[in-house]
Amino acid sequence: MNALLKQNRVDTLSRLYDMKRKQLAQASQQGNSLRCQVLEAEAEAIFNALKSAR
Repeated sequence: MNALLKQNRVDTLSRLYDMKRKQLAQASQQGNSLRCQVLEAEAEAIFNALKSAR
């Protein structure tokens, strides 16, 4: 993968991870534990993809 495509992928995953963490914080404030579990799993998957993309 060329450097530009790799950087675009990392940037996109970083934005997705940030958005997912914000959603998780919001769900946590609302006390929605099931939603928090789902969002945490999604955030972890994005984070793992981000680690492997770097």
